[in-house]
Amino acid sequence: MKKSTIIIAAAALAVAASCMKQQVQSYYDNQESNIENFVTAAKGLRTVQNGGSTRVVMVEGEGTDSLSASGIVSFYYAGYLLSGSSVSASNLFATNSEEIAKSSSWNITDTTGFVIETVKLDEEDLLPGLKNGLKGVKGGEECYILFTGKYGYGSHESGTIPAKSTLAYHIWVESISNE
Repeated sequence: MKKSTIIIAAAALAVAASCMKQQVQSYYDNQESNIENFVTAAKGLRTVQNGGSTRVVMVEGEGTDSLSASGIVSFYYAGYLLSGSSVSASNLFATNSEEIAKSSSWNITDTTGFVIETVKLDEEDLLPGLKNGLKGVKGGEECYILFTGKYGYGSHESGTIPAKSTLAYHIWVESISNE
């Protein structure tokens, strides 16, 4: 193979890689726009940005303590694929709340999974978007934590969650501890 052919092939691959990277960035920019629209629709609710996550606080937590990066948090959740700039029962992919599962018409045969989730933030294998969104929550807080696929499953699918999906977690914080 001639040296010029190799150079041309390498240049073509570099251009293709650059185009692919631009497409993915454009995709994530569109997801950020959908998250911004969700926040705008929340009209006046407090929002917190942290490491690629947006937390929209529906009900303020109690006290002055907020969850540190190494704290322990106990919570109920409902995970949704963000569709445009909204969440709906049809896009629910996971929950530990039996009430949410029933209201979303899930066929429930086993209720043992409906228990409060308790995690030590710096030791658990959580999605980066969820981990960053939980930092700073207070006991009693109800919020949505939203993030692009970049901070979720990235280019991998997980069960019913397509690759690069924008995720929205509705969170009900029961308690926090920063021991």
